Amino acid sequence: MTDGLANPLAARDHARKQAGTVVEAMPVLPPVAHDLPEGVAPDALLWEETIAAGGYATRKLARGTRLRLIDVKGDACASLLIFNAEMPSERLNVADTVKIQWNAYLGQGKLLLSDMGRVLMSIVEDTASTHDCFSGTSNAASNATKYGDGRNSGLYPNGRDRFLLGAAKHGLQRRDVHPCVTLFKGARIEPDGVITPQIGPFAPGRSMVLRAEMDVIVVIANCPHVLDSRPDYTVTPLRATAWRGPATPHDDAIRTATPEGLRAFLNVEDYLRR
Repeated sequence: MTDGLANPLAARDHARKQAGTVVEAMPVLPPVAHDLPEGVAPDALLWEETIAAGGYATRKLARGTRLRLIDVKGDACASLLIFNAEMPSERLNVADTVKIQWNAYLGQGKLLLSDMGRVLMSIVEDTASTHDCFSGTSNAASNATKYGDGRNSGLYPNGRDRFLLGAAKHGLQRRDVHPCVTLFKGARIEPDGVITPQIGPFAPGRSMVLRAEMDVIVVIANCPHVLDSRPDYTVTPLRATAWRGPATPHDDAIRTATPEGLRAFLNVEDYLRR
């Protein structure tokens, strides 16, 4: 610490001078976005944040909220956990998300299902189409092997430990960090069972919009994909924007697309009637 900042009053004055500083990755408070979809009023905006490379973010979203994620520079990697905000013991179940929909590849119209047969969020828009339900996220050991110090306090933070920080903000613990889906980085299963990662980099600006089908907690870790073979710790910022929206109507095309999906929506509606 410099001599000037060793003085608490000087340190305070220095810190206060930083007010109003804008950096590439930060929350915007109050939230402001100039590219909301047509028909969305500015006062409906709930969350505007750019998540740093190697960073994380978390938010509680009410039923009907739309969450837009944008891969700003083409190399974001959004690993995602979802919990029932009212009862966090109910959470995203990746195996059921794949099995119940008879499809392992997420995209527009697909559902993110809980371990209790309910739909937590649905994908209403998707211009990326490279997502991963198989590989999970990185951990301290995997990052240490590839990059160096992979702890939260290290230069190369990993997805699992970022999840721990996000979950802890809602009173959740290590045991609550469950298997995730990863958005904007894909994985395909070959006929011989080999996983082929789709890492990119991709064109900047790819995006997707998820709709909360019940009150949820989302935790996002923006860390390199666990199967990224590049020698450098490579990931770019991810933008998150959320706004209020109506609950899904009964004639919604995603709700009624398949018998399995409709049952997941009916399970939500039954739960909300209790």
